Amino acid sequence: MKTTITKSLFSLCIAASLFSCKDSKEKKQEVAADAPRETTVENFGGLALYTVRDDMGENAKETLKKVAEAGYAYIEAAGYEDGKFYDMSPEDFRAYVSELGLSPISSHQSSVTLENAEQMMADVKAAGFEYFVIPIPPMGLFKFDEATKTMGMTCTPAELSEIVNELGKKAHEAGLKLLYHNHDFEFMEDENGVVPIDYLLQNSDPRYVNFQMDLYWVTKANADPLAYFEKYPGRFKIWHVKDMDEQGRFAPVGRGKIDFEEILAQKELSGMEYYMVEQDMTFDGLKPLEAIQISHEGLKTFGFD
Repeated sequence: MKTTITKSLFSLCIAASLFSCKDSKEKKQEVAADAPRETTVENFGGLALYTVRDDMGENAKETLKKVAEAGYAYIEAAGYEDGKFYDMSPEDFRAYVSELGLSPISSHQSSVTLENAEQMMADVKAAGFEYFVIPIPPMGLFKFDEATKTMGMTCTPAELSEIVNELGKKAHEAGLKLLYHNHDFEFMEDENGVVPIDYLLQNSDPRYVNFQMDLYWVTKANADPLAYFEKYPGRFKIWHVKDMDEQGRFAPVGRGKIDFEEILAQKELSGMEYYMVEQDMTFDGLKPLEAIQISHEGLKTFGFD
């Protein structure tokens, strides 16, 4: 499958930024390989398909089967291009994941602009998603500093807020809910002493704009997710559950140092409706499809269901 330049560059940026710093339970019945797989009581939680993006690029349908077999109940896409999701029309994508017992919940749409938003949102809606997620500052406003290996944005928080708010209203009109996804740089003061994520939260209407909290990047920014839940209750509708090892690298859930149990205890305060396991990169020979199985088991140890 083709990969857009935006997604390729973003993957490289994530990798460079990082370095600057069992399987599921046996089923009571085996399901024939060629038969549609129904969600069972053991299927829970979501997976951000960005985790298995290379596998999705090679064979999306087989990879989605493996995601379902690993025990996940819902998914977040990150593979929209030319009106298709992983080379499937919105309608075909929706039908296929339904056959597997997977529910499409959210889709990362990094290439959105004010001009293409209407059609893009129509496609996201047709594919069955509830949430339209802006994963990075859109419209060319994301930047990566090669010298410092850091991410950032080329606009002011006010300019970003204006764009996000307009897209939020468009999403509402399209029958979708818009979320902005954070990295670490949104938690850092700009030259005017403004913290972008706080500015966005304070200058957006929760009827149109809410947030996807990435717990790894909040931790990397030395911010406290619980403090944000207290300050902005109800605004964080989806979490990225992503662990961090002692070296600061991405890790399967339960193999790192983030206290997800403490965070999960405040899910109602946060407004969380869904959570997605995500691991941007794997290390030490671990493959993404193996990592998602470890993470699914790890979810149980913290009380996720």
